[in-house]
Amino acid sequence: MEGLQLPQKCGVILLSDTVLFPHGALPLHIFEPRYRAMLADAIQGNCFFCVGNLLEAREGDSDQRPASIGTLGLIRASREAENGTSNVLLHGVMRVVFESWSENEVPYPYATIRPILGTTLAQAEETQYLQRLQNALNGALSGFPKEVTDQLNEIIEQAGDSATASDAIAQQLIHDPQDRQRLLETTEVRKRLDFLIRFLERADPNSSHYL
Repeated sequence: MEGLQLPQKCGVILLSDTVLFPHGALPLHIFEPRYRAMLADAIQGNCFFCVGNLLEAREGDSDQRPASIGTLGLIRASREAENGTSNVLLHGVMRVVFESWSENEVPYPYATIRPILGTTLAQAEETQYLQRLQNALNGALSGFPKEVTDQLNEIIEQAGDSATASDAIAQQLIHDPQDRQRLLETTEVRKRLDFLIRFLERADPNSSHYL
């Protein structure tokens, strides 16, 4: 995050079953007028906006509600079409808590946000977890083309640490929206890694965990 001035307030795109992890990439097609205004403001400002996952309505409620934790994203690319819609590539920067929502300040969802700082591991445990993650990944992908396995192994190697690796692999391989949100809300990196390793071991056809 060095060199980035993180905002205290930010526009938020609210989408059902959509979770962006830090260090992940999310392509978006921006077409609603309120989000077109949000994108224009972000590009003219600091190029940040957040992604918030809309949860199922609670019993007795008629409307969906945003999860309390989302992801601050940085616009990496934006291309506007002649009709005013845009295709955007958003890069996940960090987990944030939506502390409060502003009404009538702008025509799109706008929140006061607080960054969430994750935990770290001691060097010996860091090395051990990265190796376990890589072993579980290779087992789960044993039937896939070598190019796929090499690409995901490269993601782990380039991550440099287990926290980054866990988010990068989750972005690629975890598809269930509830699991994705649960992982996003898990600030302890050890628990995220344990979840991913178990998930990959269950997907390994040669493992005793395979279902």
